[in-house]
Amino acid sequence: MFKRLTLAAALAAASFAATAAPVAYKMDANHTSVVASWSHFGFSNPIANFGQVDGVINYDPQNVGQSSVNVTIPLAGLDTRVAKFDEHLRSADFFDAAKFPTITFKSTRVEAAGDRKLRVFGDLTIKGITKPAVLDVTINKIGEQPMAKRPAAGFDASTVIKRSDFGVDKYAPNVSDEVTITITTEAVVAKADAAK
Repeated sequence: MFKRLTLAAALAAASFAATAAPVAYKMDANHTSVVASWSHFGFSNPIANFGQVDGVINYDPQNVGQSSVNVTIPLAGLDTRVAKFDEHLRSADFFDAAKFPTITFKSTRVEAAGDRKLRVFGDLTIKGITKPAVLDVTINKIGEQPMAKRPAAGFDASTVIKRSDFGVDKYAPNVSDEVTITITTEAVVAKADAAK
């Protein structure tokens, strides 16, 4: 009888795990950085920081394939620490931010890629042009955020894109076509969801 009860409990637990939904984590813009870097005539490697990031990461460690990412990056938050360069990057020469005010990334597939590693495939949209992109992701930590007292998740990610794919290729190839994007993010379960 005891064995039957134990087996039933194990089956019930397995069934619950199989049907459990991914946890939705809202990205904390104060602890998220999206940084682009490129080569400037081979002499230096400047960076631009894209702030004000807004997005949701749905993560299921038991079924990684059910995970997803949806991110919006307003170009209003672009910051190179050089105001005139920021204005130039937002102009029609580059991002044309007046017409295309945001960059978006929406995942299409998430795969496990080793210990604490993921590969996130998705659609990256810049200047109204959508192209596939792949993020190589490291899972930094999953647990309770001690200040927020809510479940949180932290990730680092990177990818390399060609700006010519998105019509942002002024001065290429002297200013490199390839741009490296590095991301670090801390995302927290919303208060209402954490209370459930």
